[in-house]
Amino acid sequence: MDANEAGRGSQSLAISNAVVKVLREYTGRGPTRARATIGRDEVMVVVGDTMTKGERKLADNGRAEHVLRTRHEVQKIMRDALCAEVERIMERKVIAFMSDNHVDPDMGVEAFVLERAETS
Repeated sequence: MDANEAGRGSQSLAISNAVVKVLREYTGRGPTRARATIGRDEVMVVVGDTMTKGERKLADNGRAEHVLRTRHEVQKIMRDALCAEVERIMERKVIAFMSDNHVDPDMGVEAFVLERAETS
């Protein structure tokens, strides 16, 4: 593994941990699984086991759409905190953020598009 790959690995871990932390702060419970993948100008974090006990009960009782609508609203207010963490770790500006959840299986994705890197 070269230094660049090692740096990406540490950035991926830092981003995964930051996303879990922010999700926990905003929802009261963080996902138990998170994996960040870093491309040239994009970062994607896939999280698993994200729902709270209340959200699980709602989904189990036919209210999955309510859970997804509520999660979408929470994602809107988490946007700034999530983007700030990615910008801090990547040392690049986030120019677009997309977020979505899935009920069965219980997964989510946080996607960040970064400002183009300076090329030398």
